[in-house]
Amino acid sequence: MFRILFVCHGNICRSTMAQSVMTELVRRAGRDTDFLIDSAATTREALGCTPHHGTVAELKRRGIPVAPHRARQITAAEYGDWDLIVGMDDENMGDLERILSRSPAWHLDGGARVQKLLSFVADGDASPAPRDRTGRVRDVADPWYTGDFTATYRDVLAGCEALLAQLTARA
Repeated sequence: MFRILFVCHGNICRSTMAQSVMTELVRRAGRDTDFLIDSAATTREALGCTPHHGTVAELKRRGIPVAPHRARQITAAEYGDWDLIVGMDDENMGDLERILSRSPAWHLDGGARVQKLLSFVADGDASPAPRDRTGRVRDVADPWYTGDFTATYRDVLAGCEALLAQLTARA
């Protein structure tokens, strides 16, 4: 079983969207029993909250079931529980390092389990491109601030499709 944890700032927009999208992609591929998918926050700001209404509306518009979820914060003790921990932006990646580097398992692999979602997308496979002009992996924009849940969905879908393709190619 492959265990994936999606992480964003509050665990009510991007990470819950990615959890729902990836769960549905895995289901459609007939691989539900091969994956455990969850999401978490780097902060405590929205603990216990359900997914944001904008995330719910965008997923419903796309015909994707919303994974039942309440916001929670990732802990250092969880690092060894996941095969892959996927952050949405550079701030998440820094927060994940700060939180997870307290885990002894982190020090065994140097944090190799933590990756940014759009790092799975090959250049030319998404619009807009997954990398900026300097070659850095682009962030999945936070719709809490942008209000653009459609753009966030587009990035989340591209990242999840690319991730699933890479994981199933290995299996």
